This record gives sequence, structure tokens and C-alpha cells, in this order.
Amino acid sequence: MIFHERGGTQMFNNSNILITGGTGSFGYEFVKHILKNYTPKRLIVFSRDEMKQWEMAKKFADYRCLRFFIGDVRDKDRLDRALTNVDYVVHAAATKIVPTAEYNPFECIKTNILGAMNVVDASIDHKVKRVVALSTDKASSPINLYGATKLASDKLFTASNAYAGEHGTKFSVVRYGNVVSSRGSVIPLFKEQSKTGVLTITNFKMTRFILSLDDAVQTVNFAFKNMIGAEIFVKKIPSVKIIDLAKCIAPECEYQEIGIRPGEKLHEQLISKDEANDTYEYEDFYKILSPLYNWNKGVKRIGEGKRVSKDFFYTSDNNSSWLKGTELKNWIDNIKN
Repeated sequence: MIFHERGGTQMFNNSNILITGGTGSFGYEFVKHILKNYTPKRLIVFSRDEMKQWEMAKKFADYRCLRFFIGDVRDKDRLDRALTNVDYVVHAAATKIVPTAEYNPFECIKTNILGAMNVVDASIDHKVKRVVALSTDKASSPINLYGATKLASDKLFTASNAYAGEHGTKFSVVRYGNVVSSRGSVIPLFKEQSKTGVLTITNFKMTRFILSLDDAVQTVNFAFKNMIGAEIFVKKIPSVKIIDLAKCIAPECEYQEIGIRPGEKLHEQLISKDEANDTYEYEDFYKILSPLYNWNKGVKRIGEGKRVSKDFFYTSDNNSSWLKGTELKNWIDNIKN
């Protein structure tokens, strides 16, 4: 599989890498992956949580290349200092819990939009070579503030390839769905609720895309290796019915339907019909190209991709790949291991 090439991105060797939000679930897994497979000169964890940094520093105490930088993407001066001589940036910092964003809109906008602007500007100023920003299914036809801010962020990063000018910094985006066992995901919630004997499910018909932390890291790795700039990479991933997931995790429990929360969708969407005109399909992924400056016309950027039909859309309920029954249980068990 293309997304599981180990050691394929040799650009990381002897380079300086920074990850914003580096103490989150993805950041932790990304750091572990880089330290295991590459020999960077510096690997910088940029985040605002000093306790998580302290715990992470103890976990990876044997790696002299690892650096920890307390800071917030809202603070451009701090970012400017952190990005000195950095070659590659992964932008994973975000306010991402949907209800939290709905009740704290100013804070969500400051982190997800203004923070993205700061990352773009500071990366260009320091002539960072490549930047990959993490996005979400909620950025496709957003109905909640978190999704709207991530859509704005996606636009900022893809458009900034022209903004970079002679500085040469390239920006791309990776968009994916729910990451299993990440902070705030439904699986840890179900496991905790199973102790009470009752699992709460917003809607028994709800479906979701699902992938592992390792797949998320491999997708980012793939984007760094293959990006030309201004692309949104969407990995092909399986779907799951939330009720099937609940039964798999806690088969003896009672399941209670409580209704969809504010800003929540019944089914997730990674690519909308409106994006179909700029979307190309490959064996393991889709690539949404920016419509700006006819960048979608370039042969090099399209490669072997085939444009999807004008009516194409990619949602968790119309997916051709599903996890259920024994296959779902084995998949979750493998993730735990």
C-alpha cells in the first residue's frame, strides 16, 4: 500500500522538523514515528501544555534531537522564534471539540484561523521548505464553527502557495475523519461508559469514517513526499456504523439514543459535490486541487490521477469500504496492540 511506505520520506533525515500541537494524540504518534524511522537534526514539539511536554520529554529522554518549545500558534512572535532554521512543519494545533467551539467561538477562531495565518506567515518568513496542515471531514460543507474555521484554514494554506512567492515555501493539506483512540474520540468514551452498563449514542443511523493514528501519520508522511503545493490529500478510509462500533466495544451494554448534538452531522463528508470538479482519484487516495491560477491543469500536479465524475461526493454513508462484525473487532484489537 502506498500509504505504508516505511522510510520513504528521506527528506526528514538530517533536517529540522517542527510540529504545532505536538503533545496531542497525533503529535505524540508523529514524534514516535519520526524518531523510529528517521534521523532528524532537530524535532521540535511546539505546544502550550507544559505538563504534557514534561511527560513527553521523560518518555523520549534518550533522543537528543528532540526539543520542546512552549508556545501558542496565536502568538506570532513565539512562532517566529520557534521556526528559526526549520525545514518542515506539521500544523496539528487546533481547537477541535465541536461543542467547545460552538460555545467559545472567539477562541476557536483565534486558534484555527488566526493561528493558521501566523503559521503561514512565519513559515514563509523563515523559508520553510514544506508545510502540511491537518484538516478534518468537518471542513467539507461545514455546519459547525469548528468545520467552518478549518475550511478557512484549508483555504489559507492552499492559497498561500502563491503568497509565498520567491520564498519558495510549499503548503498542502491532509483531510481525514475520526482517528481511533485519539483524545475526544468516541472509542475512549464508549469504554468509559461501558463501566456503567449504558452507552449513549446520538443516533442509531449515524456513520463515521475511521482510521488509526498510524494511518494518519502515514498520510502526512505521504503528503510531504508527494506534495507540489496547493493540494488537499484525502486518504481512502473505511466507514463504520456507530451502533456497530458500540456493540463491538461493549456487547453486553444497553444502548441509549440521545439525539444529535449542536453542529453534528448524521454522516461525515470528506469531499463534496462542489469539490468534484477539482478532485482526482488515485489508488489509495483522492487529491483536491486548488482552483486558483489553473493549478489543476498542471500535468505534474495531476500525475496518474483521473478526474472524478461531476456528481461525485465522498461521505461515510456512501462509502464502498465498511468495517463491521469480526473484521471491525479485529481491527480495533490490532489498534490496541
